[in-house]
Amino acid sequence: MNTKPKTELLKPGLRILFIGFNPSPASAQTGWNYAGPNNRFYRILYESGLTNRLFTPSESRILFDEYQYGFTNLVQRPTPRASDVTTQEYREGAMRLRQTLQAYGPAFACFVGKGVYQQYSRKQKVAWGFQPTTDVTCHTQFFVAPGTSGLVRMKLSEQVAVYRDLAEAVQQDNA
Repeated sequence: MNTKPKTELLKPGLRILFIGFNPSPASAQTGWNYAGPNNRFYRILYESGLTNRLFTPSESRILFDEYQYGFTNLVQRPTPRASDVTTQEYREGAMRLRQTLQAYGPAFACFVGKGVYQQYSRKQKVAWGFQPTTDVTCHTQFFVAPGTSGLVRMKLSEQVAVYRDLAEAVQQDNA
């Protein structure tokens, strides 16, 4: 099966490409990104300054069209938890994501969860924020942000603070 999930929104010239582990069952069912009832994604975007109002999952297409924010996942198969994804799926997903980043060239790639970037980069020690880039064929700036699932044990204010660094960089890039 080679079809893209409904939640994948890609086009050249994106400001930010948000990259998750894989679609949740709720996202796969609705076609809306970060659609889980306890997911903080849209609240974090708003409170960090990445959007000018609080959006809902059903409005993720507006972020794509008006903000130039795209969406993809490391693995395309929906599962209830990222821990349900196999090592082989992560390897294949990392190769596909490299091709996606080179093909679409977003200004920023925001890995929504430290583990997402760890699976992509094969690095064990990763800090929040911007990552050193070693791929000269990819001009995208890599940013690692906390996951937004309700399962993440991080205070909302701490999550927002990390995303605020990305918001400031996007604003500077647009100036």
